[in-house]
Amino acid sequence: MPPIRIAMWSGPRNISTALMRAWENRPDTLVHDEPFYAYYLAETGIDHPGREEIIAADETDWQRVMEKVAHAPLPPGKSIYYQKQMTHHMLDAIDLGWLGAVTNCFLLRAPGEVINSYRKVRPDVTLFDIGFAQQLRIFRRVREETGQIPPVIDSRDVLENPRGTLKLLCDALGVLFDERMLAWPPGPRASDGVWARHWYAAVEASTGFEPYRPKDEPVPDELHGVLAEAEEIYQELYQFRLKAGDDEMLG
Repeated sequence: MPPIRIAMWSGPRNISTALMRAWENRPDTLVHDEPFYAYYLAETGIDHPGREEIIAADETDWQRVMEKVAHAPLPPGKSIYYQKQMTHHMLDAIDLGWLGAVTNCFLLRAPGEVINSYRKVRPDVTLFDIGFAQQLRIFRRVREETGQIPPVIDSRDVLENPRGTLKLLCDALGVLFDERMLAWPPGPRASDGVWARHWYAAVEASTGFEPYRPKDEPVPDELHGVLAEAEEIYQELYQFRLKAGDDEMLG
């Protein structure tokens, strides 16, 4: 059987790194942390923590990155290539034709939570920064080309019901669920990007998915426009999410 290449598309400040930990804890899976990040920074000139270090450490030619994520062979013993992909890294210059070489799925998070988390690291937040519009663009492209609705999961569902939601995701992807996805050793990973020290403190301390805790922090008034645009997109995608029922919660 050929390997399955999974591109999980999310914006920043989601549980995307914890989800990458879950997949990496499977012995059959190789993970790749934000393969287009260095390209994105080099191309946009945007100021992110560790910017120069990231650009120096990774490939800045999107075509070379694409060749690797779409076609590079996997190491012996690995049959799954899980890619933690950021939607905002897919700039207009990138030919999205490569999406047909991977199995695409989508991770959502409520926009208000994303905005408030993101602005703790970068106070000036735009819709472009948090990736909702790009996520919808990629989702529509995949749906149009495959004629099917790609798997969509919501971070709250994962946190409230990790086993049930990940089982549904694995079923949708055509792979067997592995209980080892539910817990992992704490600490950094060699697979983490060099940006981990700026963004990954919480996940490095984790040993599994933390229980969901509602956030009551209001979005600042000056970001209500961004929130409204993101919320409209979020609701369009949210209707397609995989939702585990009571049987999966007990399973």
